[in-house]
Amino acid sequence: MEVYSVLSFTHKRLPIELREQLAFQDTATFLNFLQHLKHQHPSLKEIIGLCTCNRVEFYCYGTLASGALLEALAHAKNLPLALLQEKSTHYTHTEAIYHSFSVVSSLDSLVVGETQITGQFKEAYKMCLEAKLCGKHLSRLAHFAFKCAGRVRSVTAISAQVVSIASMAVKQALEVLESEDLPKKALVVGVGQMGQLVCKHLLAKGFSVLLCNRHLDNAKTFADSLNEPNIQIDGLENLKAHINAYPFCFSATHSPTPLITPDMLEPTPFRRFWFDLAVPRDIQDPKDPSVWLYSVDDLKGVVADNLEKRQKDTAKAHALIAEDTAQFLAWLQTLELDPLIKGLRDLAKQAALKELHKAIKKGYIPPELQDNVAKILHNAFNTFLHQPTAVLKKNAHKEEGDMLGESLKTLFSLGGDLFFLNAYRCEHTKGL
Repeated sequence: MEVYSVLSFTHKRLPIELREQLAFQDTATFLNFLQHLKHQHPSLKEIIGLCTCNRVEFYCYGTLASGALLEALAHAKNLPLALLQEKSTHYTHTEAIYHSFSVVSSLDSLVVGETQITGQFKEAYKMCLEAKLCGKHLSRLAHFAFKCAGRVRSVTAISAQVVSIASMAVKQALEVLESEDLPKKALVVGVGQMGQLVCKHLLAKGFSVLLCNRHLDNAKTFADSLNEPNIQIDGLENLKAHINAYPFCFSATHSPTPLITPDMLEPTPFRRFWFDLAVPRDIQDPKDPSVWLYSVDDLKGVVADNLEKRQKDTAKAHALIAEDTAQFLAWLQTLELDPLIKGLRDLAKQAALKELHKAIKKGYIPPELQDNVAKILHNAFNTFLHQPTAVLKKNAHKEEGDMLGESLKTLFSLGGDLFFLNAYRCEHTKGL
């Protein structure tokens, strides 16, 4: 039976060291893995791959067992299969849909309420759609997920203050300034989405920023768009000098190897605070007591405080996601009814035409009246099937709808998958 499923690796079960090993070097490498997987397993009808600093996930439609995907990933990443089995979470159909909606609505993020994940999922969906890795089934899931995320943001206050890993890192830097006499000068490495967010948060808090990037044109385009005098740009060739001149450093590139290494350190009269927001990490542990290094996982204390303040909104958001999951499943079931109703009408038409041809052959009806009689029979079986069709549609979203659909398929030998989509329930639907 073809169903929705998700194979998930996230910050909840994987330390950053393992997330680094699972991360794909670039989009082309990731796409190549997904295309090879789909080619090797025809039962995998559609797939979307999502790779961020806190998660590597595969959203699937088809009959592919999670074991086959795990084996392919273990082989591609040269990791023990048993380890991936232990650290992964597998969701099937209703729970896969619920999980997908939660991810896109940022309920499953390290920073609950952050808005970056919605854009990341959109980019992953667009990438896989253009590569013909996904089609109508995952498109339905994605569009409902985006709609659900919008509803969560509009109905709750979970994203009232725009939060992200970037904003949490800047918040931590501001807390450092409460006890350290340091200038508000920060070095930002990388002009990707995370780097841009960090720059915006730092500038909003009164920092002067030096943005270093491999391609100066990209950095200049971004800096010009800000129309902000407190940001300067430079290339990575001068990175060593800058990390020894600035008390704060935020690095968020897509480099497969570290950009900042211990041999680049020089003594400074001030303590330094570095924030490595990349996976794989950009900064090797300097093992220097005068340098404090924060990774994404080290921000969990700040994140926990953020989550505690949002608990009421989080509970409300989960309830909304449960509602939308049920609505999506009900809509899917309505789609399942269409071929059933068409099958019933085709059977009635075939039976009527068969008897018409018999009557003409035996001389009961003259051939010249065949078209008129066919119209009468067509109207007759349409009238006869109107009531059963109306009842079936009326009860499609009720528990008895499954029983009615299965009974009709059995009585008329219509075949097809089981009706199993009704009555989705989870702990978040209680009290709704």
